[in-house]
Amino acid sequence: MKSKVKERLPQLDLFRAFAIFSVIQVHASSFAAGWQALDSSAFYFYNWMNIFFRIGTSSFIFLSSFVLFYNYYNKPVNRNLIGRFYKKRLTYIILPYLLVSFCYFLVAVWIQKDFLDHSVTELLQLLGIKLLTGSAYTHLYFIFINIQFYILFPLLLWLIQSLGKSRVSVAWILPAGLAIQWAFFFWNKYQLQLPNKGSYAPSYMSFYMLGAVMAIYYDQIKAWLTTGWKQASKLQRGCTLALWGGWLIMAFVDVQLYYFFRTKVYLPDTNTFELIWNIHLLLSAVVLLKAAFLVYRKGSAFWVKALIRMGQLSFAIYLFHPFVLLVYRRFRNRLAGEEISLAYFFFIIGGSICALLLSWVFVQFCFKRLPFASWFLGNVPDSLKKKKELPEQDRSSTPTVNVNM
Repeated sequence: MKSKVKERLPQLDLFRAFAIFSVIQVHASSFAAGWQALDSSAFYFYNWMNIFFRIGTSSFIFLSSFVLFYNYYNKPVNRNLIGRFYKKRLTYIILPYLLVSFCYFLVAVWIQKDFLDHSVTELLQLLGIKLLTGSAYTHLYFIFINIQFYILFPLLLWLIQSLGKSRVSVAWILPAGLAIQWAFFFWNKYQLQLPNKGSYAPSYMSFYMLGAVMAIYYDQIKAWLTTGWKQASKLQRGCTLALWGGWLIMAFVDVQLYYFFRTKVYLPDTNTFELIWNIHLLLSAVVLLKAAFLVYRKGSAFWVKALIRMGQLSFAIYLFHPFVLLVYRRFRNRLAGEEISLAYFFFIIGGSICALLLSWVFVQFCFKRLPFASWFLGNVPDSLKKKKELPEQDRSSTPTVNVNM
């Protein structure tokens, strides 16, 4: 299969910026929406913040697949490709995952004082379990999920390339992804009963396959993504209206569903939760992609540049921001008191702002000043590398995509 030079896609960094912003909103509001502010007059806002923005992780999963298939679909699957693929993931994803997991494990052990009740051997066994389940800290399950996908990717790439050579449409892989995801859901519900179903790649197979389809058919959808409203055809306008309209409706339904559930007005079954979640977040991934191309085309140069840098740092921000929230929340009594009041509202908003900005400043400083930063934070963005570190071919032909997300 002949490989061709791929178009650079800086819009994907905007996508990452939107996704990491969403992730931080969910984490910043998790305590308020989960239990702390249930009786607050502002609870609907906290619930909205927590559910409306829960699109981040699944959108990153969609983007991971999009990037991989965009870069590799037209390349032959051989020993050289597989070797380079796993070398990059081992260096820039698995190593940071292991090191950061270890750091968070130490922090958790120190806070919970587990070292007083467990021997070193028991703690090492616990660390091993957490590394193998992506549970060293609450956000690390995402990387654990993607590692599972990376293990399977060369085989999936070969299978999907084989479909492309036959008369079977590659578009059928999206229904196949949905089938796998829902089969796993029912299998787990009625037999496996895994408490952490969301830590396993089959739970997100529709997002992986949607990313693959949109990457493979990028040349066909590019016009829809890049054309302005006035220049768009009736079909393109119709697709845009259907996408944004359907997304807003499903986002509202998702927010209301959780609001009723958390306030015990209505107790839906798990099938309803899963269906609404799946539709809402699939639409969200496409909306973020469409929005990224729109902002890149219409946004001011300052904000586009800032968002691109934010997107390039998104993997490192993702790894570090929970630590900022952990420290920030320890100052709750000083900043907001114990009451759920207006001060508490600003405390939640302040947590979101601090988690983003402080993480951004910290990881950018690390990439610029610490030679070993990539061990913990992933690949150094090209914009922070010295020009002599970039091979000429990477400057000219490689799309601006991050191997991490």
